[in-house]
Amino acid sequence: MTRRDLAKLAGGGAALMQAGAAQTDPPQYTGALDGFLDKVNGAGFDPVIFSHKLYEGAALRLSFQAPTRQAAEQWQKNLRAKITELIGGFPQKRTSLETQILEIREFPAYRRERFVFQSRPDAWVLGYLLTPKASRPPHSTVICIPGHGRGVDDIVGIDEQGKDRTTKVGYQYDYAIQVVENGMAAVAIEPMAFGCRRDPATRKHGLTQTACQPAAGAALLLGQTMIAWRVWDVMRTIDWIESRKELNAARVGCMGVSGGGTCTLFSAALEPRIKAALVSCYLNTFRDSVMSISHCIDNYVPGILNWAEMYDVAGLIAPRPLFSEAGEQDAIFPVGASRASFERVKKIYSVFGAAEFTEQEVFPGPHSFWGKRGLPFLASHLG
Repeated sequence: MTRRDLAKLAGGGAALMQAGAAQTDPPQYTGALDGFLDKVNGAGFDPVIFSHKLYEGAALRLSFQAPTRQAAEQWQKNLRAKITELIGGFPQKRTSLETQILEIREFPAYRRERFVFQSRPDAWVLGYLLTPKASRPPHSTVICIPGHGRGVDDIVGIDEQGKDRTTKVGYQYDYAIQVVENGMAAVAIEPMAFGCRRDPATRKHGLTQTACQPAAGAALLLGQTMIAWRVWDVMRTIDWIESRKELNAARVGCMGVSGGGTCTLFSAALEPRIKAALVSCYLNTFRDSVMSISHCIDNYVPGILNWAEMYDVAGLIAPRPLFSEAGEQDAIFPVGASRASFERVKKIYSVFGAAEFTEQEVFPGPHSFWGKRGLPFLASHLG
């Protein structure tokens, strides 16, 4: 017998041993109902199925049904007030911004200014202003809000070591820089609980660890929401834009991906000074996204399904221009629900006589920023 024959024999014996072990290994334990699922109603132990049954009876009392523009405008007034109430409302007074400029940098195609301002007592916002050198002021301006990750640095071309980078990477692809490349100014802000706006305990876990929990949980305990806190920061950012002569406060847009898309949608719905919006990888239904798939706590508004679905919130933007984009392989905002939600939004725009002011692009990719049609859309509508 040759060495090759011996090797084959040994290999075959090992395979037989592995097969025998596989046959004798017990099945992996999955829970207390193992072996009993044929005796019980298995679906009755599934909390997602349970919540979907409840969704079927959700009131959606203010879901869009208006037949005329006049009725639609009254619907917007009523729903806007209700959503403001549900998210916990906004401060009654605007504090002084107390703006401080921290740094000014010159790049070949744009100028970047790092600044901070006071959004409310004891809450400060860090931002970057990027102004294009190829166009004259006052510039149309887009507020850029990052999604979950490292925060605002990840959309203005700053890497994990705080250094400038020349390639657009990650799932956000430095879209504040892309705004400037499309001829507009970008004001990129750090959302509450991201980046530099985190507590020391969270920072110990690295740059990508957000502080949405416990911060968003604290908001809920106070009868408020992280959505309201972040939307207020956007409102105060517009106040800051109004203080800058090189920016056109009458032509302000808003954009963001994922959690930045959440903030963009609610901000544009509740703040009429936003003239156009780009929502990337968020517009969906509450049922098929945050109700069915594990999401960050900052996505939730207590009681909202008693009154409206996500497409109704988007309808509050009408007739102002709204662009939605969705990835075909998005695992947390399913593309089918994104398409269906957009169709509902388009019907609302049609009642306003503004169907051409809303568009959607479904791109061949995962949960990430795309912008191929969305950025030109913003540029064309902001002028």
